Amino acid sequence: MPEKVRIDLEFPIHASPNFLFQYLSTPDSLGEWFADNVNSRGKNFTFIWDDTEEVAERIAYKSDVFVRFKWEEDDDEDTYFEFRIEVDDLTKDVSLLVVDFAEEDEVEESKMFWENQISELKHVIGG
Repeated sequence: MPEKVRIDLEFPIHASPNFLFQYLSTPDSLGEWFADNVNSRGKNFTFIWDDTEEVAERIAYKSDVFVRFKWEEDDDEDTYFEFRIEVDDLTKDVSLLVVDFAEEDEVEESKMFWENQISELKHVIGG
């Protein structure tokens, strides 16, 4: 199995951490920008795009700070995807940090995917 590399992306977002967190952690809000539809049962979130369904478990979160998911189909124990909200102490600027893992030859594709999704998120929240 090819080894996956960690991808760290940062996006400035004009929204309060509390407001932004809702869009990163609730099925209805995730369905507005991340996938076509999102359902959840307990910690398991089903992400639906066109005819594809992927299940991820929410493995960790802290309100208004971060949420981490692990794809059910991913056998690599050390991989996940995470949304983390950071606030600059001085400027109070809010950034959304995205952590993901991809195989070496899929890194650029993965970065483009996240840039598109976060662009959609900004559009939805007006940030």
